[in-house]
Amino acid sequence: MLIKFLDLQKINATYSDELKLAASEVIDSGWFLMGEKVKKFEKNLAAYISSSYAIGVGNGLDALRLILKGYIELGFLSEGDEVIVPANTYIASILAITDNKLKPVLVEPNNLTFNLDIDLIEKKITKRTKAIMIVHLYGQVCWSDSIKDLAKKHNLKIIEDNAQAFGAEYNGVKTGALGDAAGFSFYPGKNLGALGDAGAVTTNNHELAEVIRALGNYGSKKKYSNEYQGLNSRLDEIQAAFLNVKLKYIDIENQQRRDRAASYLKGIYNSEIMLPFPNNSSLKVEDNKEHVWHLFVIRHPKRNQLQDYLKNNGIETLIHYPIPANKQLAYKEMNELNFPITNSIHNEILSLPISPVMTNTEVAIVIEAINSFRY
Repeated sequence: MLIKFLDLQKINATYSDELKLAASEVIDSGWFLMGEKVKKFEKNLAAYISSSYAIGVGNGLDALRLILKGYIELGFLSEGDEVIVPANTYIASILAITDNKLKPVLVEPNNLTFNLDIDLIEKKITKRTKAIMIVHLYGQVCWSDSIKDLAKKHNLKIIEDNAQAFGAEYNGVKTGALGDAAGFSFYPGKNLGALGDAGAVTTNNHELAEVIRALGNYGSKKKYSNEYQGLNSRLDEIQAAFLNVKLKYIDIENQQRRDRAASYLKGIYNSEIMLPFPNNSSLKVEDNKEHVWHLFVIRHPKRNQLQDYLKNNGIETLIHYPIPANKQLAYKEMNELNFPITNSIHNEILSLPISPVMTNTEVAIVIEAINSFRY
């Protein structure tokens, strides 16, 4: 028996008929870009997040790139300005910054939650700091009232990388509506996943929304009239149609993820394993809306041996992520920077299977295998 890390075929089979109907409607319409399906999804997304504006774009990286590019066009950012970002994020967060000729300022995460350590931010602020990019890593909200106060004190924009936490909430406010603007990824493996690349931006700032929409359309608000040096990054009709189907089920599926996470946290007792640490730990995991469990990430000092052991027992796992961004060849200028907490996390973390379609039997098998592992 193979327990897949993420069974996308099984997930999409849940609403296969609706997806096929949505695809056929787009095919029959003869309209494939900037049409009614995209407008509908943008409206549905904005309503779900409770943001004033939602703009569909090509992917999650472009969502972040366009937010920063939009602030540059509006005169808030300029080349060489600094953006604070967690050191242990996926490289896309940092690529968006450097692609706009801005400087990423890496900050260590909290050793328990893996999210940006908010208490360390102010020490990194200089006269060139203009924004904080928070990442709701693995599906858990990264937020506090203090980060909002800090941004106000230093006149900083807060940009949310909401690629992994679709549907999570902080005091009743959805991620994607906490900061000044947010980037979303709908990569197929995300909690709300398209059947290809797709992304979006949300914001309450009308001027920013208008600029981002134009920037993603070759810098054009009117055909053949280009106000900005833009990109080609547009959500297409067929992916929007798929997302309109899947958005209806996101709260149910997120709850199913919480239930699987609760089973893991209750069932895994191996003392060698460091389990995830949810915010609001006074709440039951099943009731804690600050986490949507995009990933269930454990730590073990002999991570590679554990991964091999689980593989030999028919359990697929992944590592999110094996190499910190500042150690990548793409960022040779940052290779010598030392982030001990980040390094330790990247050397020890392992993502277990978790999804809405995992059965109780599969969860029990994973728990048993984890508990029986010794090195």
